[in-house]
Amino acid sequence: HMEAYPVDCGQGRICGDKEEVLEEIRKNNHFLLASTVTEIDLSYENIEDEATALICEALKTNKTLTTLNISVSNIGKRGAFFIGELLKTNNTITTLDLDSSNIGDHVSIICEALKVNDTLTTLSLNGADIGEESARLISEVLKVNNTLNTINLNYNEIGENGAKNISEALKVNKSITTLDLSGSEIGDNGAKFISEALKVNSTVVTVDLSGNDIGERGACFISEALKVNTCITTIDLAGNDTIGDKGANFISEALKVNKTLTTINLSSNNIGDNGIMLISQALKYNSTLVTLHLKVNVIGDKGAYFLSEALKLNNALSTLNLYSNIIGPEGAMFIGELLKSNATLTCINLSCNKIGDKGALFIGESLKLNSTLTTLSLNNTDLRDDGASFISEILKMNNNLTALNMEYNKIEADTKSKIKSMLWTGTLKI
Repeated sequence: HMEAYPVDCGQGRICGDKEEVLEEIRKNNHFLLASTVTEIDLSYENIEDEATALICEALKTNKTLTTLNISVSNIGKRGAFFIGELLKTNNTITTLDLDSSNIGDHVSIICEALKVNDTLTTLSLNGADIGEESARLISEVLKVNNTLNTINLNYNEIGENGAKNISEALKVNKSITTLDLSGSEIGDNGAKFISEALKVNSTVVTVDLSGNDIGERGACFISEALKVNTCITTIDLAGNDTIGDKGANFISEALKVNKTLTTINLSSNNIGDNGIMLISQALKYNSTLVTLHLKVNVIGDKGAYFLSEALKLNNALSTLNLYSNIIGPEGAMFIGELLKSNATLTCINLSCNKIGDKGALFIGESLKLNSTLTTLSLNNTDLRDDGASFISEILKMNNNLTALNMEYNKIEADTKSKIKSMLWTGTLKI
């Protein structure tokens, strides 16, 4: 059994205050060689070059470590050198987290090591000051490395040129399954490059392109890729607020023919009723999409109608997230009618829509007949005592709902107490 050092966090983890960890290493680094050490977590400890060197040197003969996390640090050229040297010889580390490490162009040293390393599977460089040139160097690694399967590059300044280089690598890479380029300033042109790669790539299953200034042009490129790609199961396009209704049209065309996508995030895309009408038409044909995120758009009662009519015919979707749209009582009525007959939806989020007590009555009535919904979120929906009480009474006859959220409404304290005193076994937030 591992000796109890001040920095032992249990379950094979070494973590805690940087100075304590370094002091232990200086005194006796044998604790880093113990057979039970699988993870070192020094995130948020502002690790600098000297500390990085000390840790990497001590780990040279470790045979059990799988995760090294030195995120939120200040790693320069010397620190990058020691990490690179460690990766050249270590054959157990599978996850390296250098998020917010300020490593910048010094990532070139890590890249050289990864050309020979054959054990690392996850490399995280979120917000690590990676620019176009560093993205090019990473792309060169992806052309020859066959073990990395997850690469996180979000919130860097990769730009369209960086996206172009990464796309060239993806055309030949056979191991990457998860690609995170969120918040990387790739724009429509970058989306075009990545989309071209996704037309021929056969391993990527999860793509995050959220927050990238992608508009309707970019949505067109992405939809063309989704029409022919047979591997991607999850795509995140949230926070691209110029996609709009025209971009939604392109996405809808892809959803009509795509047979592998199970999750799509179209939150904060400025999609209105016209756009959701087109998406809804696609849902009548689509038989694989399971999760649809439409948070923070401008979908109103008409949009709720289009969605509800489509989902009466759809037998696949289980999660529908409509958080923070402009759906009112009428829209809630349409959704209620849907829930009376739908047999696949298990989770619906209507929080931050002004459905009020009237809308709550429609939703409540549907719960008398619905037998599949397990999670219902009605936070901040203008509910008052009557609406909240009505839905709560329905819980006595509905045996499927396991989570109900009605926080941040205008429900009086005594009504809350009565609802809480109900003998309901689910999770209630009010």
